[in-house]
Amino acid sequence: MKILVLNCGSSSIKYKLYNMEEQSVMAQGGIEKIGLPGSFLKMTLPDGTKKIIEEDIPEHTKGVQFIFNILTNPELGALKSLKELDAVGHRMVHGGEKFNQSVLLTPEVLEAFTACNDLAPLHNPANLKGVNAVSALLPDLPQVGVFDTAFHQTMPDYAYMYALPYEMYEKYGIRRYGFHGTSHRYVSQRVCEYLGIDPAGKRIITCHIGNGGSISAVKDGKCIDTSMGLTPLEGLVMGTRSGDVDGGAVTFIMDKENLSPAEMSALLNKKSGVAGITGVSSDMREVIAAAQDGNKRCKLALEMYAYRIRKYIGAYAAAMNGVDIILFTGGVGENQSDMREAFCKGLDYMGVSIDKTKNEEIHGDEAIISTLDSKVTVCVIPTDEELMIAKDTMALV
Repeated sequence: MKILVLNCGSSSIKYKLYNMEEQSVMAQGGIEKIGLPGSFLKMTLPDGTKKIIEEDIPEHTKGVQFIFNILTNPELGALKSLKELDAVGHRMVHGGEKFNQSVLLTPEVLEAFTACNDLAPLHNPANLKGVNAVSALLPDLPQVGVFDTAFHQTMPDYAYMYALPYEMYEKYGIRRYGFHGTSHRYVSQRVCEYLGIDPAGKRIITCHIGNGGSISAVKDGKCIDTSMGLTPLEGLVMGTRSGDVDGGAVTFIMDKENLSPAEMSALLNKKSGVAGITGVSSDMREVIAAAQDGNKRCKLALEMYAYRIRKYIGAYAAAMNGVDIILFTGGVGENQSDMREAFCKGLDYMGVSIDKTKNEEIHGDEAIISTLDSKVTVCVIPTDEELMIAKDTMALV
């Protein structure tokens, strides 16, 4: 079975083509700057080299058509014909309370998904554009939606509710939804496979740490709490997002700076976090280099970044009455050994002991980085959201 996975953003489309018999990647790439000057497709060839093809892509249907053309190109393609495609799986960002699992995309499902647009105005409409583009080009091809929020729908009400007037929940659905759910689901399952254990009875803290970051508490294979909230803004200090901040500080800044809601949202989402503190970059590699050169604000940002992660790990250990496994994934979690060490510093009270040598050797590989006598197993598990989407798509089709 051959399954194409699409991740459509407002001005981008990422794709991966899978042969599910072998769970191998046949082709992958992405289009950037859709609807903007200088749009292009960047693809990875079978030998690992990158190829960039410039093309005017005014909107998503043209983008999907261009991807189809590349997939069937006699020289560059992995398919002889689009008839070889069995299904398309889509990353869908916000399913609200309507979707707690992946689903076949029917008109009824798409109508319910569209009703969630207010909760993710930047992401959901873009996801829909991808679905509609495939429908326009290959109307009989089955399509599956895999929701970022679905894995977190097992949270109890006392964990997902905010202490706001209850009418805000009834009228507008204001509550914690959480994101990165496909990643948290994949790594929480994969770590049990890797360790050869049953998820039942296990308390796992999954740390997806990248430019965006979130942490989830997973008990018996189900999410019971997560750090992101109504939107992906809440929780950890991120590349350009503030994470947790006093709501009173938000209204204070709006008043002092005379900012509109949209301007305040941009400040919190795009001008804060590591970039806002340092004034240097949101890229952790650049921030670490600057800190090593003596930049005090970069040192401060790294301390804040690690401290917030340790706080959430401690909170979720408390929520689950202990922890058996802590795992790191995402760009920083998988590749930055010095940051992993910083995240675990001071967790010895709960029995966490890191093997410094082993930790320093690991960059993007599955591994146990805790010592043999550590009471908590600490792992690195690279995430694979696209494979999770492809598996869900195959199961439903």
